[in-house]
Amino acid sequence: MDDRDQKRKSSGRATQRVVVSVGKPRDFSVPSASAREIIQDARDEAYRIKKSAEEEAAKIRQESLALEKRIAEKEDNLDMRITQVQKQQQALDRTKEVFEKKEEETKKTREDLVKKLERSSSLTREEAKKLILENVEKELSDEIAKKIKEAEEKIQAEAAEKSKEILVNAMIAGATDWVAEYTVSTVKLESDDLKGRIIGREGRNIRAFELATGVDVELDSDIEGEVRISSFDPVRREIAKLALEWLVKDARIQPTRIEQLVEKAKNQVSDDMSDAGRKAAFEVGVYNLPQVATDALGRLKFRYSYGQNQLAAAIETSKIAKKIAQEVGADANICATGGLFHDIGKTEVEKEGTHVQLGVELTKKWNFPKEIVDCIAQHHEDEPFSSVESVVVHLADAVSGARPGARHESVEEYIKRLSEIEDKAATFDGVAKVYAIQAGREIRVIVNPEVLDDAQIVTLAHDISQKLEKELTYPGQITVTVIRETRAVDIAK
Repeated sequence: MDDRDQKRKSSGRATQRVVVSVGKPRDFSVPSASAREIIQDARDEAYRIKKSAEEEAAKIRQESLALEKRIAEKEDNLDMRITQVQKQQQALDRTKEVFEKKEEETKKTREDLVKKLERSSSLTREEAKKLILENVEKELSDEIAKKIKEAEEKIQAEAAEKSKEILVNAMIAGATDWVAEYTVSTVKLESDDLKGRIIGREGRNIRAFELATGVDVELDSDIEGEVRISSFDPVRREIAKLALEWLVKDARIQPTRIEQLVEKAKNQVSDDMSDAGRKAAFEVGVYNLPQVATDALGRLKFRYSYGQNQLAAAIETSKIAKKIAQEVGADANICATGGLFHDIGKTEVEKEGTHVQLGVELTKKWNFPKEIVDCIAQHHEDEPFSSVESVVVHLADAVSGARPGARHESVEEYIKRLSEIEDKAATFDGVAKVYAIQAGREIRVIVNPEVLDDAQIVTLAHDISQKLEKELTYPGQITVTVIRETRAVDIAK
């Protein structure tokens, strides 16, 4: 390198130093600790966000794979089922072909046998049929005469019993014009301001009241100054009504006071039921009953059916049954007791079963005589009548429930209820006519004998009863009787 090149380089370096020295100073200092922390936090947050996104993406991928797997499995199962159905259809087709072939063979065999029989007997089919009928009539003539004689002897032996039943049926015309009391569970308030006190702070008073009584309190009634109490159990409803009336008068409505008055109301209602049961038994002349039976009888005081007080109805039924029994010579004590307790099963509101079944269970538990238990079990004809006393109680109950003024039901509602029962039964194939009788407790279904045979009417009766049970609301039970009648008419000239 010559001297001129060295001079240019040294001159350039000198120039650069001059430029640097005269330029704006730059800050090459190390960042502070807070700045490093911020940068590090940002990096950590970015890492967490990235990691969360990766985990979410992995989760979505797993769900997608699982869903695809389930869809594939369902498709495989569907294909298998389609294949099975196709195989079953093919098997059915083959079976049908076999049956059709067998049927043709059987028909042909039968025709061949008939022809062979005609040739061997030298009689036509009509001639053979006529001969068989003549022989059967001859053999049955002696049997028919024997049956007639046995029937006459049986009628003579049962004449006394039948005469009593006829006399009992004639007494159905008896009735009285007395209307049973009808009430609703409501409590009157002096003003609607009391509703707020009944509710209490944050609803604690009304919750304590409903918990203690087991009823529902309706404060949003359309009628001003009225509180409605609803419960399936009439005794609970009466206890709640009495306790609420005391609370409104006392004005000290708070949970502790509610519990005290509810307990007091329970004791009073229990005493009222015991007194009512004893008075009812004394009124009809039934004595020596167990205490538990009279207490249960008193529960009917708070039970109503279509506006008819059930205790009043039980007393009335007992009196009618006792009077009929005295007239026909039946056991008056059994009839009076059976009439008094015939609806005792209605007190068991929390158990499953009809009031007839529950009444039978109760009276058996109380060791009632079998004759009285039979009266209860048969008063709606759920079982065949086993005695005259059972018939008497059945008729007494019918008189009490069917007489004018017994039940609180308008004519329009009565006609509508019976029409609905008839219309539901008439929807089945083969039904010619339907009649609702005994105030809707029984329907008579007359079928077309050309459409339904004797076996099918049994199924029809069951189907009609199930349809009525599922689609209609009615008191008690409905007996479905299906009648199939075949008539043969000829004219003597």
